[in-house]
Amino acid sequence: MALIIDLSGKVVLVTGGTRGVGRGIATRFAAAGATVAVSARSAVDDFPDDWSFHPADVRDGQAAWDMVDDVVATHGRIDVLVNNAGGAPPADTATASPRFSERVVALNLLSAMYCAQRANHHMQGQSDGGAIVNVASVAGMRPAPTVAAYGAAKAGLINYTATVGQEWQPRVRVNAVTCGMVLTEQAELHYGDNEARERVQSTIPAQRLATPAEIGDLCVLLASPVSGYVSGANLVANGGGDRPPFLDAAAGCRRCIEERFPPDRSVPGGPRGARSGEACGASTSGCWLTGELANRPTAQIMLDISTCVKGHAEEFSLR
Repeated sequence: MALIIDLSGKVVLVTGGTRGVGRGIATRFAAAGATVAVSARSAVDDFPDDWSFHPADVRDGQAAWDMVDDVVATHGRIDVLVNNAGGAPPADTATASPRFSERVVALNLLSAMYCAQRANHHMQGQSDGGAIVNVASVAGMRPAPTVAAYGAAKAGLINYTATVGQEWQPRVRVNAVTCGMVLTEQAELHYGDNEARERVQSTIPAQRLATPAEIGDLCVLLASPVSGYVSGANLVANGGGDRPPFLDAAAGCRRCIEERFPPDRSVPGGPRGARSGEACGASTSGCWLTGELANRPTAQIMLDISTCVKGHAEEFSLR
């Protein structure tokens, strides 16, 4: 028998659901048969007639609680909450104002906490409970230069998910979808023009950005009975993850060696290598590509990679 996710009769609230990833999430819940409620600070012209709109600035805790109550008053219940509202512009970490950081954290962490608290309040009283899905970011799982407050907030959201994913069971399940790069109508602001986006996509193992609908499908999965035994989990959708930059830097070093030191100057045991240390000013053991790797400790290999990359930083555009 085919596996079909049917959410008919379920009421789903998506925050930040008027555009971008949130719109994709709301659209996929609607396709699964759910009754869709959307919250944002302002409405949009192309809002579907069969969705209900509940305006709120969810950074304000009381406003967030009142909005969730309004959804319940309108539809009689709330079965699923998707905390999608979020985002932040880039800013210098050393000089970002306290007000800026406060607002970023409020939007990306506190708003989800406020909405989740109130949704849980209603779900705990329902015979079949409910499910909450928090939309996080890979910025919360790795260093996040220029978006430090955003990354810290998303890291907090992932932890919050694990915590309440335990505390609110067995009635309410809470999980997270952690997104990598997603192609939205605002992609150019983040990834540049089409040519720049192609370069960005080439760094992803999947060789493309995610679509909002794909993130929506994962939210539907976690909210459905198919995931009935899953709570406190973090489902990472990043197309395979970030490629370690040292690999490309090292590949650049290999090209440099092959161009500058042809085979007739190779060292016995080296792949085409230069004389020891001559390619790039590495240690006396030479560039990591020119020695006998089998007899060298990993730490020394990594040190020589670093030395080589620093020696050719301008060629590799790393400075």
